[in-house]
Amino acid sequence: MSRVSHTIDRIEATFDDETLVADAGLIIPATLNIRLGLEAPVNRIVRLAGGVGGAAPGRKILTLVAAILAGGSHIDHADKLRAGATEAVLPFRVMAPSTLGTFLRSFTFGHVRQLDAVIAETIGRARSLGAGPDDKAMTTDVDSTICEVHGKAKQGAAYGYTKVLGYHPLLATRADTGEVLHARLRKGSSQRGAKRFAEELIARVRRAGARGALVVRGDAGFCDYALIDTLTRLGVSWSITVRINPSIRKAIDAIDESAWTPIAYPDGGEAQVAETS
Repeated sequence: MSRVSHTIDRIEATFDDETLVADAGLIIPATLNIRLGLEAPVNRIVRLAGGVGGAAPGRKILTLVAAILAGGSHIDHADKLRAGATEAVLPFRVMAPSTLGTFLRSFTFGHVRQLDAVIAETIGRARSLGAGPDDKAMTTDVDSTICEVHGKAKQGAAYGYTKVLGYHPLLATRADTGEVLHARLRKGSSQRGAKRFAEELIARVRRAGARGALVVRGDAGFCDYALIDTLTRLGVSWSITVRINPSIRKAIDAIDESAWTPIAYPDGGEAQVAETS
């Protein structure tokens, strides 16, 4: 730290050792980046030909991802990657915030779908290196989340059951590891897009090498016959919560106590199952 004036508001902080790495935890995703060779598929799949800032999309996408991993929430925060020797440990050229802004303003929905294809290939590459379930059974949890927005002009933002204005993307995570297998930003909330999401999810994990039995779990927000029929058609087992209405409550109450069977339940909980119609 060096003083550049006599007042406290003019202090300049600098590194005095070229080997110091700010946000050193980035070394781990940087290593994973190298193992998976991520820049090449981004350059191949994301095509902004003719668009302003469309050249070399790989380094731009990876700069944005690394900035987010380092805690960045605004484009200007990408400058964090230039602190000390941080840039030296990243396996790509770190791009300037102004360049990233120009790049993102060229995006359309089609380009978002191209990035989705990059994610699918990335998962496939990880599976080929031994991260996949292979012949083992795999359970996937499907849910939506809420990304609150401020301002009424945000395209695609909507109010959900929480009465919060925001985006409501769908997420699919592997139950045993928490790994995100699929994500889809959609317009609106509720069950919108769930059927197509399930088709894309199952196709993705199958292409990535998952050959064992698949189970999809969802809460009552996914209790929809179209979704259930889709999962059944794809040969996927499912466990979806049903909203309790008077007829369902009556059917449950009619089940004899001796028909209930205890099942294993996580975190020390208890659960029982029984069949009815």
